[in-house]
Amino acid sequence: MEHFDIIIIGAGLSGIDAACHFKMKCPDKSFILLEGRDSIGGTWDLFKYPGIRSDSDMHTFSYYFKPWKYHKSIADAGTIMEYLNETVDEYELREKIYFQHIISEASWSDETHTWRISGRNEAKGEEVSFSSYFLMICTGYYDYEKGYTPEFKGIEQFKGEFIHPQKWPSDLVYENKEVVVIGSGATAITLIPAMADKTKHITMLQRSPSYILSRPMYDRFAKIVHQLLPDRIAHILSRWKNLLLSQYLYWISRKRPERIKKYIQAEIEKVVGPEVDIDPHFIPSYNPWDQRMCLVPDNDLFHALREGKCSIVTDHVNTFTEEGILLKSGKELQADIVVSATGLKLKGMGGISFVVNGEKMEQGQAVSYKGIMLDKYPNMAVILGYTNASWTLKADLVCMYVCRLLSYMDKKDWKKCVPIVHDADMEILPLIDFSSGYVLRSIDEIPKQGKEFPWRLHQNYIKDLRILKYNKIDDGHLSFS
Repeated sequence: MEHFDIIIIGAGLSGIDAACHFKMKCPDKSFILLEGRDSIGGTWDLFKYPGIRSDSDMHTFSYYFKPWKYHKSIADAGTIMEYLNETVDEYELREKIYFQHIISEASWSDETHTWRISGRNEAKGEEVSFSSYFLMICTGYYDYEKGYTPEFKGIEQFKGEFIHPQKWPSDLVYENKEVVVIGSGATAITLIPAMADKTKHITMLQRSPSYILSRPMYDRFAKIVHQLLPDRIAHILSRWKNLLLSQYLYWISRKRPERIKKYIQAEIEKVVGPEVDIDPHFIPSYNPWDQRMCLVPDNDLFHALREGKCSIVTDHVNTFTEEGILLKSGKELQADIVVSATGLKLKGMGGISFVVNGEKMEQGQAVSYKGIMLDKYPNMAVILGYTNASWTLKADLVCMYVCRLLSYMDKKDWKKCVPIVHDADMEILPLIDFSSGYVLRSIDEIPKQGKEFPWRLHQNYIKDLRILKYNKIDDGHLSFS
């Protein structure tokens, strides 16, 4: 059995982030990355649908230690993959990534102070096992095998093509076709303008609208500072400018939701003009940031609407027909292709089964400590990014904290660290405070948060930066032995 100081599960955005931090800040630690797929990149390599791009600006979505030098602030998946591959090569990580390793179980023993990782090497068709002192879970929180598709009535009689964006066919021909995209989230609003120029017509069929805000494809501030200053300084300035803007938008959305509603509505009206009805297509029933806000670059979706290349229908599916979709209003949408952009399926910690000293752990009952570790799970950290800002902002902080923790344990000669909830009466809350369907469908299967710090998530980078980078490690909630 191969043994390492640290095992990282996942070689996507988070796993690469963790590996770079260990190379920089814990150079004496041995580590590997176990990746279930045959390539790095996670989300950015998996999804192949037209137009796939970031839904955050790349100055905050990129790593703090590797400046984003590309022109686009809202980047396509290909450019993001180029950035990730550059990072892997710069930090010499290729030889540390074990591809096609599907991990099924992680078992901790107090006797050896190690995790035993069990799984299967799909490339060789054989069972594998590894051990480590520390475990980093960098799998994200959704199922890579399949997305969520509702049980649509009559789907079996539809004669056209029905696909989910997570399994986009490489040979799909949609030129001069009638296309209907079901959904109103980030995937739908990305697909529609990307396909609109080639389809005969494309329709976004939504049950209810989402908040959609436009951001510039190219960041003029970033361009100027990169021309005037060294890349690292320019990257830091651009990152903090965009970070503060996004934090302010989130704060004002929570404090003054009606104000933000009116602002978003006015911005959309400027672009689409009187030809497109704002209500009911762009006015949700919930407040901003009760669900994640959608981002479009340079108003591309709204321009496509105004030019008649696409349309929006707000209605409910009654049944599929041979030729398309019959809506509850009685209207029928003709379709050669239907894309079910209806969301993701959550899958906590890669679907791995965890055992601690012979006891099987239930992820849905665990409580998150500082959004990093889980109570009763020794020597383990989980990277879950922000829901109201770029994922990588939190991933960077988690990695920095783990490096601090490992250094502290080495200094004190501790072999085990585990968060413990001492207040048995503390109120327990869902980890993700969203009303989105993909969250509500799986809320009982993912860890929780407590009402009080350090068991409560801030969803605030500035607060977390102070706490995770500067506060002392031994805060009374961690048990060392």
